[in-house]
Amino acid sequence: MPEPTLLEAPVLPQDAPFSPEQREWLDGFLTSVYAQFSEMLKAQQLASAPADATPITILWGSQTGTSETLANKFAKLGKKSGLAPTVIDLADFPHEQLSEESHLIIITSTYGDGEPPDNAADFYQFLHSDSAPKLESLNYSVLAIGDSSYPDFCKCGIEIDERLQKLGAKKMFNRIDCDVDFEDEFATWTQGIIDAMGLVSSDDDDDEDSGGIDKKNPLSVEVVENINLNKEGSIKETRHVALSFGDSPLDYEAGDALGVYPVNCPDLVDEILAKLELDGAEAIVSCDGLNKTLRQALLTDFDIGGLNKKLVENWTKVSKRTPPTDDYLEGRELIDLIKDYPIHFSEAQPFAALMKKINPRLYSISSSPKAHPGEVHLTVGAVRYESNGRPRKGVCSTYLADRAEDEFPPRVFVHKNKAFRPPKDPSAPMIMVGPGTGIAPFIAFLQERQATQADGKNWLLFGNPHSSTDFLYQEQLEGFQKDGLLNQLSTAFSRDQQEKIYVQDRIIEEAPEIYKWLEEGACFYVCGDASRMAKDVDYALYLAIQTQGNMSADQASAYVNRLKKEKRYCRDVY
Repeated sequence: MPEPTLLEAPVLPQDAPFSPEQREWLDGFLTSVYAQFSEMLKAQQLASAPADATPITILWGSQTGTSETLANKFAKLGKKSGLAPTVIDLADFPHEQLSEESHLIIITSTYGDGEPPDNAADFYQFLHSDSAPKLESLNYSVLAIGDSSYPDFCKCGIEIDERLQKLGAKKMFNRIDCDVDFEDEFATWTQGIIDAMGLVSSDDDDDEDSGGIDKKNPLSVEVVENINLNKEGSIKETRHVALSFGDSPLDYEAGDALGVYPVNCPDLVDEILAKLELDGAEAIVSCDGLNKTLRQALLTDFDIGGLNKKLVENWTKVSKRTPPTDDYLEGRELIDLIKDYPIHFSEAQPFAALMKKINPRLYSISSSPKAHPGEVHLTVGAVRYESNGRPRKGVCSTYLADRAEDEFPPRVFVHKNKAFRPPKDPSAPMIMVGPGTGIAPFIAFLQERQATQADGKNWLLFGNPHSSTDFLYQEQLEGFQKDGLLNQLSTAFSRDQQEKIYVQDRIIEEAPEIYKWLEEGACFYVCGDASRMAKDVDYALYLAIQTQGNMSADQASAYVNRLKKEKRYCRDVY
């Protein structure tokens, strides 16, 4: 039986014939009605739970679905231990209900420059506003999801935790900040809450994916196509990589991502071994309970690209040197640390104990399983650059571009992204903004709509430096246009003219038509860089809506929030 979840908040159709003032009043009315129905549904769920079960609300904020998965997993574990859980998307949680909660769990990721995920942004703003209530009766705990390779590690979860404390809420269990490899931390946090509430954890095995293809059990696949989509003379190298999984049960949908475990560069591994003066073929180290040669571990198990603060601090402790400033981490790798802060290891295991596990990289899938059964396609920008006097390579991107072959076949799994799907309504218009490799999921979306014969209009906005060398998937897109599938293609080749033009500029130029499509019920999608592009596109969208709808800034903001609540403004940004 599925875990209890609340209904999605009702939204007023965009084509409803109301003035902005009427629409604002009706939105408030619908929100009030939704809150009442939420309370009724929650009461029904609690009534169906054991009489002595403790009610607990579990809120999740996620850009790619990880927090939602963990929220549902916590609910299953908690129910077995005597809780009556209710799982709610943070975008659908009525703010006025916060002061009525007694036990609250928040699981949230962080994305971009320390920002809350899209579905948590409204709650985050409310919580930090003067409207937020005192919460002396609330018992809570936060699980923050992040990536320690980024400077604002787990910032959203940290700030929500700190704000709840300031509002008087009491911690059931201390916040835990989870890195990309979060399974152990999640288990510790879950057990800590259950213990703190005086409950007994269930001994049942909850690993429903055990034995299947997942992060712990990746599938080895075959590379059947690997071509450079950029033409000669381009400053970029973008690879179309087609992977065959044959009859294996690798289940994915358009909008999902593929997790890929990289293999480190053998030349860099050999340089590290030479500097450490350790025999990679003879030295044996333990990795996750398995014994491997040091060289094999450096190839497939250890993160040797990039540096994180924890590794540098631990390394300099052993070397008995003063840790460098945070600036040292930028543009440097393990080999730099070994050279600049040398340590003599007489055995390999003490070195291995300092290493962080290599994490899979997530790539937006650029194929529909309906169009390419037995295959999954990726659009990979190969990263090659120079910093601090030596050439560097993107760990996974150059592995896929150069070395993903028989000796080192890719090991993959599907990362579900339920919040990023083509419109459920096949007749709904679709606007897709995907510059550079951000085009990947939209190739999948178009293939999906073609395969399902969806009749909704489709519009793609794509950008890159030069049309002559960087028009990714040009022939396929022109074929979609010829077939009548792609109704509109707007390009922004930034360096084809003196003044640079980007996709956000095209949105401003095409504002009347974009607003018209939105009023017709279009879904608006964005994929690509979170730090700049996504913010610029977001601003351009606000501006287009404000000008074309003759709205105030607040009205335009409310319009965009309605798009988000209707799941019609979706972003896959990184």
